[in-house]
Amino acid sequence: MTDRATEIAGWRERFESVLSRHLPVESEEPCMLHRAMRYSALSGGKRFRPVLIYATGKALGLSLRQLDPVATAIELIHAYSLIHDDLPAMDDDDLRRGRPTCHRKFDEATAILAGDALQALAFEVLSSELPAGSASSLQVVNEISNACGSTGMAGGQALDLAAVGKTISEKSLVTMHRLKTGALIRASATSPCILAEAGEETIKHLAIYGECVGLAFQIHDDILDVTGNSELTGKSTQADIALNKPTFPSILGMEDSRKRARELRDEAVFHLQSVDGDTISLSWLADYVISRDR
Repeated sequence: MTDRATEIAGWRERFESVLSRHLPVESEEPCMLHRAMRYSALSGGKRFRPVLIYATGKALGLSLRQLDPVATAIELIHAYSLIHDDLPAMDDDDLRRGRPTCHRKFDEATAILAGDALQALAFEVLSSELPAGSASSLQVVNEISNACGSTGMAGGQALDLAAVGKTISEKSLVTMHRLKTGALIRASATSPCILAEAGEETIKHLAIYGECVGLAFQIHDDILDVTGNSELTGKSTQADIALNKPTFPSILGMEDSRKRARELRDEAVFHLQSVDGDTISLSWLADYVISRDR
């Protein structure tokens, strides 16, 4: 394992305890709801968004402790989105991170409420743990709110559902995934900039980095849906094909999809050249998103 991979593995391990500490205990009523929240949020996963937040913060001179509220909030929002994405009204998935999805483990009503509660908890963490009275704290809340609402993740999911069974253009597919997947990843790169009160140029370049990495992440997810091993990915493969969803391989073909992901990786790394500070971890993550097996 490389030094960079070891560092990032350490961040992941540390984040698990940070996240667990913010979740309600299972013995507190309503117990089933709290069990469902912990079951979904603490089910492992890549923790890519928190790691990206820590890597960006490192480049900007922020400590992990300063970044913990943002990392926790964004991961809670991501966990809620996965619960709702798996519901019968959405993708109707049975497997997530190698375990039964929340609505299969519990029931649909509990899963819906668990997702709702995780999103609310995300903003509770932000409002209670970011520096009080700081303009940057309010700006971070605004940034993350935009990333998960109708002009971000939720809007992308709506476009995704509307596209089922239809032939759409590459441009429309890119728009959909820039919202559904990319918006929260972009916010993971820009929120530390706001906390660090970075200059406009730094924010611009890291925003583009986040956009490129977010889209590359989704393209590689589409590739893994075709070529991946469900024992490694932790979710059903060929799921998009079964649902007749448009994907990058179905529109561009497999080789052109891989080429596009590499181009986005290269563009992301190019923009890091304009950021002062240690950006090696960010460069490593840009490569990781298109080389991972899960």
